Amino acid sequence: MNDTDQAGGHRIEHDSMGEVRVPAHAKWRAQTQRAVENFPVSGQRLERAHIEALALIKAAAARVNAELGVIDGDRAEAIASAAAEVAEGRWDEHFPVDVFQTGSGTSSNMNTNEVIATLATERLPEGREVHPNDHVNASQSSNDVFPSSIHIAATGAVTRDLIPALEHLAASLERKSAEFASVVKSGRTHLMDATPVTLGQEFGGYAAQVAYGVERLRSALPRLAELPLGGTAVGTGINTPAGFSAAVIAEVARTTGLPLTEARDHFEAQGARDALVETSGQLRTIAVSLTKISNDLRWMASGPRTGLAEINLPDLQPGSSIMPGKVNPVIPEAVLMVAAQVTGNDTTVAVAGAAGNFELNVMLPVMAKNLLESVRLLANASRLLADRTVDGITANAERAREYAESSPSVVTPLNKYIGYEEAAKVAKRSLAERRTIREVVLDSGYVERGDLTVAQLDEALDVLRMTRP
Repeated sequence: MNDTDQAGGHRIEHDSMGEVRVPAHAKWRAQTQRAVENFPVSGQRLERAHIEALALIKAAAARVNAELGVIDGDRAEAIASAAAEVAEGRWDEHFPVDVFQTGSGTSSNMNTNEVIATLATERLPEGREVHPNDHVNASQSSNDVFPSSIHIAATGAVTRDLIPALEHLAASLERKSAEFASVVKSGRTHLMDATPVTLGQEFGGYAAQVAYGVERLRSALPRLAELPLGGTAVGTGINTPAGFSAAVIAEVARTTGLPLTEARDHFEAQGARDALVETSGQLRTIAVSLTKISNDLRWMASGPRTGLAEINLPDLQPGSSIMPGKVNPVIPEAVLMVAAQVTGNDTTVAVAGAAGNFELNVMLPVMAKNLLESVRLLANASRLLADRTVDGITANAERAREYAESSPSVVTPLNKYIGYEEAAKVAKRSLAERRTIREVVLDSGYVERGDLTVAQLDEALDVLRMTRP
């Protein structure tokens, strides 16, 4: 209920604590306004996917409540219709509550209840009202709705955005692995010369890292997709009709197409957020993989004259405001920053996940923010890395082979002919005299003494053959 104060551009709303002045245009009501005034912290609001998930729960709950006789059909239809508009993003400007709010997410749950109640009331005949608590929030509590909304949003983002993006990147890397199958180069361990590999083998390793990231995410999905809906305040399901929990989860699963299931244990599902911590850990692992890949690409493309210059990255933009002609590896650098952010987000999620006390974790909004941001950033960065960098990489095959052939580590296959210590002498002499391994071997009398033949020497020093022993 409200009284309008048009002159001041506000209206007066009432809740259990008294009167609150709310902007006249706002679809929210008193409790949302209190939260806006209480939490002017960051200016960051819930992620779009999170608002959508809250609205999807409200629509599903309204339909199930009508079927179970908790609310009447007209109100349920009005709620479901209004919630559908919220889910579509038509009313996002009416979700002003800061992420850093009450730890249960009650303020955002009530924000959702109030906006939907206002929109639903506008759909009913004059004199009939939809109440935020009695109707939109019927059979629910912030304590089961808000964590459920995080799991729904995260499950959707992982399955629809991140996994396809990672598969896209893995496919891009696999294509380059095939293209570079015969490009031989020096291997490197400890950043020092090692026995040869092919550029294709390296890119195949990168593709596998990304593919294993997808496997890790899929392994976490069954637990991420478990919902505490129906547990209400503490997991007991107080104030819910029989069958509500299973029915509302089935309805959300039907409308989203996501593999959502009811929590196997509602007390675990409300008192702890371990599945979010687990998923965030998988996101951190993917970030670590992207860090390794991006750094390798930067190293291999370093130069063009004083670096390795084994590969060329696409030229995307000028790299300096003062040095003409300079071009930098901008996409790998952006991916590295995303990976750093995701790693920091994971720390936040882990610390927040450890803050569950008894029947409720009270760090839910910040867990949601960091987890959903990590998914979004990784999905965007993965596609960007594939489309704007990996697809356009070319190899400097001659330079890469020159490195491989000049590496002292190519002496390794000679161990079986002249022994490890003699081979080490050859390697050291090669470095000191800046001569090839072949030249030093021929000059050292090993062939004359019968330790090996010239044919065996040539076969042993075939750098491409070394990559396929």
